[in-house]
Parts: sequence; structure tokens; C-alpha cells
Amino acid sequence: MRTLAFGEILWDIIKGEAHLGGALLNLTAHMSKTGADAYIISSVGDDTHGHNALKLLDNLNVNKDFITILNEHPTGTVDVTLHANGIPTYIINENTAWDNIKVQEQNIGKILNENWDVFCIGTLAQRTASNRTLLHHIIEQINSRHIFYDVNLRQNYFDKSWIEFSMNKATIVKVNDEEAVFLSELIFNETLTENKFAEKLTEKYNLQLVCITRGPNGAAVYNNNNFVEIPGIIIKVADTVGAGDSFSAGLLHAFISGLSAEKSAQFAVKIGGYVASHFGAIPEYPIELKNEIKAITKL
Repeated sequence: MRTLAFGEILWDIIKGEAHLGGALLNLTAHMSKTGADAYIISSVGDDTHGHNALKLLDNLNVNKDFITILNEHPTGTVDVTLHANGIPTYIINENTAWDNIKVQEQNIGKILNENWDVFCIGTLAQRTASNRTLLHHIIEQINSRHIFYDVNLRQNYFDKSWIEFSMNKATIVKVNDEEAVFLSELIFNETLTENKFAEKLTEKYNLQLVCITRGPNGAAVYNNNNFVEIPGIIIKVADTVGAGDSFSAGLLHAFISGLSAEKSAQFAVKIGGYVASHFGAIPEYPIELKNEIKAITKL
């Protein structure tokens, strides 16, 4: 599977320690763990954080061909506070390298000439006009079987027009349960049940799959006019940083490999639960999970 993401590479500063992160980078790293040839379009600064990030990406088997080092902007950082239930809050520092993503012209050609299984986008990296211009240029011409949009709203870094643009390009959309309520009001001007919201979203944007995550309570998926709820699994939460991104990777790996929406979400819940039960956004997978990934890959 060949996967490409567009978005943030940054360091989460948690209790004074720096941890490599960013939703799209976490997703790319977890796609690599499922065996994908995983690329990300992003930028880092020509600084210690930037060079350390690139070294770690080698260890994570994330392809760096479309990552640009910028002299004029520092590598992104986010100040993270973990609360008693493991839920993080963020201060996302602005005007960093990933806010100013650059791609060399020859690499634009490579991106557009490749065939991708999925192109992954989010909302946060669209907070700058230059990033939106670059993303629009790529997404209008890219050859990809699927476009995955993880809405992933952060603070006030979103706009209805960015969300609707992304929905219009997507084939697979993921939101959490709070975002589902917010977006039903933003897009449809009414508070909808999750089932009705997913149905109307699918109809409006011609989506193949809508996934609504519910944290410890599992998830729900809407596909082929069917709304299915998947229960959560009981875990002891270490921290939830990266859990949603690992869920996305599990969902994409399974669904694009040919599993049903329900079975794909069940597998995603398993991966997301495992990551939430371990510290760090990209922990090593246990052998049982690796074997299940291999079995899905062979479908």
C-alpha cells in the first residue's frame, strides 16, 4: 500500500520532554507500521528539533522525500498538558515550519505522477493561506484511490470553507463524537443523531465511509447505507496522544485491504486502544497485532 499525507511534523512538549508528533506524522508512522510505503509532505526547521525529527523518521520507516528543511522557520512545537484521564490539551505554536510547507518543483511532479492508495489530510495544516494553496494544487491533480480527511478540529484553527473543501474531495471522513455534533450544526444547521449526520454527510459529499470515534466507547461507521456501532475495549489509559491517529491507520489499512467497514473499525478500535494504553504516540506493536496486520495485508 502506498500512502501520502499532508500536514504537520512537530514536537509535543509534555512535562518538559519533547516527543515527536503531529497528527499527520503520527498517522504516517502508524501506516508504516501496517506495512505501507508511507510518505508525508511537510517541512521542518534547520534546527536541532528538525534534524532530530528526520533521524527519528528513519527509525519509523517514514519516507522523507517530500519533507523540506526551511532556514527561515523553526520546527513546530506544541505545549501539551495531560489531565488526570489522560486527555491532552494543547498550545499550538504558530508560524513554524509546518505552517509554511514547501515542496520542490521536481517533487511536485513526482507526487502527481505517482499512483497512491490513499492521500491523507487534516484541518490544522490548512490554517495558513500558503498551505491551503499548496494543498489545493496537489489534491486537484493527485492520482489516489482514496482521500482520507480526519477533521480533527483544534481550538479555533478551522474555517467552514476549509472543512467543506476537504469534505468535497474526500472519500473517507473521520470525526469524533463531539465534532459530529458541532459539524451537524455548522453544515446542516441542526443537531442530528450520529446516524442521521453520517447519512446526510455521505449524501452531500458523496462519501464512501464515515467514521465517528467515541473515545473509550468505541466508534460507529456508516457505509453502503448501514450504520454500525463498535463497542470500545477496556484498557488502562496511559495517554491518548496518537491513539486517534493509530485508529485512522488501522481503519485505512483494513478498509483499503478489502475488509468491511465494521471489521475495519473493529480492528481500528483494537489498535487505538493499544496505543492509548501505552505512553507515547507511536509505541511498538505486540506480536499479536503484527500478525493480525499481516493477515489483513494478505487479503
